[in-house]
Amino acid sequence: MGSAGGGSASDPGSDQELWERLRAGDHFALGELFDRYADAVRAFAFRRTASWSTADDVVQATFLSTWRRFERNPPGPLTGSSARGWLLVVAGNECRTLARTASRLRNLVDRLPGPAPDDDHAPDVARRLDDELRMSAIRRAVAKLPRHERETLELVVWSGLTTSEAAEALGVPIGTVKARLHRTRRRFPDLLTRVALNEELS
Repeated sequence: MGSAGGGSASDPGSDQELWERLRAGDHFALGELFDRYADAVRAFAFRRTASWSTADDVVQATFLSTWRRFERNPPGPLTGSSARGWLLVVAGNECRTLARTASRLRNLVDRLPGPAPDDDHAPDVARRLDDELRMSAIRRAVAKLPRHERETLELVVWSGLTTSEAAEALGVPIGTVKARLHRTRRRFPDLLTRVALNEELS
């Protein structure tokens, strides 16, 4: 897995070629996009939800929703070289959908018996819990941002999209993306990775 992609539209391995195959109803193309971007979607969803299990659910929901969208009403041609930004926007929508039902899901899980203790998995479980606690604290701070600034931060700073890729995915001018990042940096001078923002804004 990974975030490889790009290439020209005629390149059989390019995102644009996979996109066109998907528009033609080729479900194998979606599988190739899954292999290429599932990790990026999962990392994005974890930063949105502070839960690895929810992030796994978001990955499945993102690609299922994508397939349904292409079956029902295929979008136009991919204008950029990468489908990653488009998929991350879908993932953001799926995060919001899952958040609306999170309380009911937690109540259900709370009623289920827990797994038997297994010392072999204890370090991994502890690491995941530490990750989730740290991310929960970050999410509480970032939640104070307006939604459009939060979405821009998630795509550029946390998911590594360029400002032009984020602008394309969000359907806004690149100047708008840079302005949002400037405002975010002023709000959170210590929380965000200043180096990442400086690179994007230079």
